[in-house]
Amino acid sequence: MTESSLEKAQNPLKRKNIPDEDSRSLDPAATLSSNAPPPDVAVESAGARSSHDTPHDQEPETSQPKKNKANGRKKSTASTPHPKAAKRGPHPRHGPTPSSACRRPTQAVQAQLGKGQDLTVEDVARVKVLVPRAVRFEYVDEARLEVMTAGEKDLTDHGRNRRGLWTEEDLRMPSSEDGGDHSGLRRDVLLFEFVDGDLKREVPHPKTGEPSKPVRRMKDEDLKMPVYSQKQMLGLIEKRNNKFTDAIHAFLIQCEDQGTDPVEILEQEKDTFLPTPPGNGVTSPAVAKAPATIPKERKSIAEIIAEIREMEWYHAQIVPEGHRVFDAQTPVYGDLTFQLSQDLVNALYNTKSITQLYSHQAEAINHLYEGHNVIVSTSTSSGKSLIYQIPMLHELEKEPDSRGMYIFPTKALAQDQRRSMMDLLQYMNGLQHTMVETFDGDTPFASRNLIRDEARIIFTNPDMLHITILPQENAWRTYLKNLKFVVVDELHVYNGLFGSHVALVMRRLRRICAAVGNRHVKFISCSATVANPEEHMKSIFGVQDVRLIDFDGSPSGRKEFICWNTPFKDPADPTSGRGDSVAETARLFCQLVLRGVRVIAFCRIRKLCEILLQAVRNEFQALERPEIGKMVMGYRGGYSPQDRRRIEKEMFEGKLMGIVATNALELGVDIGSLDAVITLGFPYSISNLRQQSGRAGRRNKDSLSVLVGDRYPTDQHYMQNPDEIFTRPNCELQIDLANELILEGHVQCAAFEMPIRPDEDSIYFGEQIFALTATRLVKDSMGFYHCHERFRPQPSRCISIRDTEDQHFAVIDTTNNRNVVLEEVEASRAFFTIYEGGIFLHQGQTYLVQELNPERHFARVVRVHVDWSTMQRDFTDIDPIETETMRSVGSDPNASRAFFGSVQIHAVVYGFFKIDKRGRVLDAVAVDNPPIDLLTKGMWLDVPSRAIEILQSHRLNIAAAIHAAEHAVAKKELGRPLRRATDSLSDADLQKILQPPSRQRPARLTFYDAKGGSCGSGIAAKAFEFVGLLLCRAVARIEACACLSPQGCVECVCDERCKEMNVVMSKAGAGVILRCLLAWDVDVDGLPWGEDVEGEGFGVGGAGELAGGLETVVRAEEVPWKAGCSPDGEQSRPIEGDL
Repeated sequence: MTESSLEKAQNPLKRKNIPDEDSRSLDPAATLSSNAPPPDVAVESAGARSSHDTPHDQEPETSQPKKNKANGRKKSTASTPHPKAAKRGPHPRHGPTPSSACRRPTQAVQAQLGKGQDLTVEDVARVKVLVPRAVRFEYVDEARLEVMTAGEKDLTDHGRNRRGLWTEEDLRMPSSEDGGDHSGLRRDVLLFEFVDGDLKREVPHPKTGEPSKPVRRMKDEDLKMPVYSQKQMLGLIEKRNNKFTDAIHAFLIQCEDQGTDPVEILEQEKDTFLPTPPGNGVTSPAVAKAPATIPKERKSIAEIIAEIREMEWYHAQIVPEGHRVFDAQTPVYGDLTFQLSQDLVNALYNTKSITQLYSHQAEAINHLYEGHNVIVSTSTSSGKSLIYQIPMLHELEKEPDSRGMYIFPTKALAQDQRRSMMDLLQYMNGLQHTMVETFDGDTPFASRNLIRDEARIIFTNPDMLHITILPQENAWRTYLKNLKFVVVDELHVYNGLFGSHVALVMRRLRRICAAVGNRHVKFISCSATVANPEEHMKSIFGVQDVRLIDFDGSPSGRKEFICWNTPFKDPADPTSGRGDSVAETARLFCQLVLRGVRVIAFCRIRKLCEILLQAVRNEFQALERPEIGKMVMGYRGGYSPQDRRRIEKEMFEGKLMGIVATNALELGVDIGSLDAVITLGFPYSISNLRQQSGRAGRRNKDSLSVLVGDRYPTDQHYMQNPDEIFTRPNCELQIDLANELILEGHVQCAAFEMPIRPDEDSIYFGEQIFALTATRLVKDSMGFYHCHERFRPQPSRCISIRDTEDQHFAVIDTTNNRNVVLEEVEASRAFFTIYEGGIFLHQGQTYLVQELNPERHFARVVRVHVDWSTMQRDFTDIDPIETETMRSVGSDPNASRAFFGSVQIHAVVYGFFKIDKRGRVLDAVAVDNPPIDLLTKGMWLDVPSRAIEILQSHRLNIAAAIHAAEHAVAKKELGRPLRRATDSLSDADLQKILQPPSRQRPARLTFYDAKGGSCGSGIAAKAFEFVGLLLCRAVARIEACACLSPQGCVECVCDERCKEMNVVMSKAGAGVILRCLLAWDVDVDGLPWGEDVEGEGFGVGGAGELAGGLETVVRAEEVPWKAGCSPDGEQSRPIEGDL
């Protein structure tokens, strides 16, 4: 190899004369400034704007950098720094150069080339050959890029009104309906961008203006753009220089080993990395490798996985021991102990092609025939619905006046089962005209009396039973007297507070049935696989004669489960941080669909669902298959019932190839055959994950389930320990019937339905009914107890059995004067998701919020075409305001005290950031929204001064220690109805930073009831009762865990349900706080000296805002006592025993 060849290969950017008549030049670059946009954008648009125009509705190409498998080079990063400006020049094949006014040069490129040297497209392609995953080099829509490429002055002076909000004219979607000429089509620009890492966000120092870490005394209203210091930038540049040099050396060594000329290889391979403008008829390599059409018959899942492993973008995402294969299961059949009619046999065959029953079906039906109650706990799609269909139809054949009540947690499930039952009835002589109807909130009032009097089977939900049927028991007596079966499907849903309410509703139902002479009604339940199905059914219905069927006799196809970890931005550099899990999921989703796999992707929250849907459609656009993007729809809460039914129908009929959903589709709505499930990020529990995975393979074909690991600690725990996904036990379901706050409401309802006799009704409501009736109800001269006047005239309306809201905001699409309601948003979510100037997502489309009207509860939005989104800036203060009682947490006289009383939740949205796809802040906008104030009950413990002193002496973050300590106390025993003060107010806040700009916060552990209103749900009261035991268990859990991470793991302080994704956690700090609360000794010498409590990926775009740095943690002050309460009533006895 000659010296000149070596020099050229080592730095292709230095080449002066490239023998390529197509090469084009770029101007040098602008000055780096401390207030520039994030410097990971090297040349925001280092390329030409093509004269080739494409339609406005064509999305930008977002395909990821390719990996050259032939050379197998080490992936690294380039050395060019990050100017902020966009540069536009001609593409050699596509037309003339735009005017020089469009050009924004970059100084960093000039530094590489030397004065007077031009950087060409071919040079950038050579860089991408050497470091393919470190840079992005592709054509994008100029309109979508405009916000990113504009300077700060442009953002301030142009395109926004005086409030700092973008106007409709700037961003709205062009349309033929506008009545104007829109022949001016989309313009494409060539984007060159570094994607291998991000910088920590900094803010201007209040005095010097220099970039610095966030200070503690920033005012709440200060909403500032992030800035970056020259030191940070130079450090990142140096890091990239070193890695780029390593990549060149690795390339040269490989060429030498293979006996090839590095310059020739570089020149040959650069052509494969030259981007092609969309729509010019040239097929890119990525597009060429995609299947031309969706096959009618797909390959096996094993073959498809093998193909994906060979894709350019596959970099060992499947973790070690993270690919499990479960062999197909052959069916096990069973026989009934009685004879079915020929009509029923024919109906089963004609509608479902059933000639034999599986063993679990036959066993359950036999138990019902013998007069037992039944709980079936088998896998999803195992045919559980037949277990409650066949007995009811058999009963109708014998007694046409028999009634059945089928209760489902959602309206969609009820309608799904009604259709199935009607299909069976059409083949049964004499029963074809039997009325079976849904009876829910959508049922017209004019039809309700007819359904009540004539229907033989109703499909309803617990809410209608509670609010309508039981309070009107005199009108429903005939129905209840002839009621044979009560079916409660998806029993695992009825857990915690909601389950406690439903259990009392079921006792009220049994009580009314017994009063009208029906003591033989049988209960049938089906559940996902849980730890205690039999005990849970007994608790829900208050019956003891229960038979459990948990052996699954249904066949199942071969199932494959994969743990798919989002790769590092630079696979050779773990410090670069993990990449974009949404983009990773979208790429996998699209490749599966293109191979004929019908896919459902689950997301934890609504906004993430919309972002993923948008990413999927952009990926199909990049693969030049935009028509397939229309075959993928979103499905989540907030969509109208009509839209959801339409999506379900289209998926069932095979018109859709994929759905992106929240857990709204976790339940068993039949949407046809699904081949694959992708779960983006670890869901709330192992049970949720298994329930979602069960949605694939519903037609006994082979299936795939993929868990895509995000960058958060819980996700990475399971990526590193995939065995736990398969070996962890299922969660136990729990309800609390002794909670007087819940019990009283239902006793009042029961007394309204029919007067109560405590000696008779204690079998339904327990021994507490004697005290409740004596103190809370009204007794008549006959000894009967009646509902108190304060609950009349409709006591059931006073008791909400689930956490639903009556107030909603209508989101109205005003694009081209359409004035169509897109969806309705709950009032508690509205201020966090719709705010003027913000971007609202619906079915993957972007809408600009023009107006929010809090008084009239609506928001006006207009469709826009942007490649950025917005993220609200808000804070939530959870503070005790009134103490009702206190108790010691331990037997030691020096132990701390726990307090119980009223807690106020104060939430404010004070602004929002405009952020790009990589989470980088483009702009900051302040808004003026009214606060949201709620009252509930809670328990709190003030952190002792001794603990604060120890933490400060070892530079351990106090806020992180408090967060971890709260997790350790609450995560195992108390469940989801109890939240910690470090939790967000709503699921919509999952991706926000922990806390807003700083304010003083007390050093306090606070636990509050997330449900139940101002009276709470009783869970915090229970935690207060057993607080000493909870603290002891938390300490034991932390000290028994062998994990080495400063943030802990899911075995000690991390919680799958944490709304902050377990960021800002200190395991060591939590141990200090808990031991000091109990007045136990602390091994100070064994504590770490300072630590990184943020964890990977904390904050926006990986740029952390440390809670302890943004808010000043101060010693907690005593909370005032409630009038009539005093410290003299302290409950000092330490609690012993079990929860």
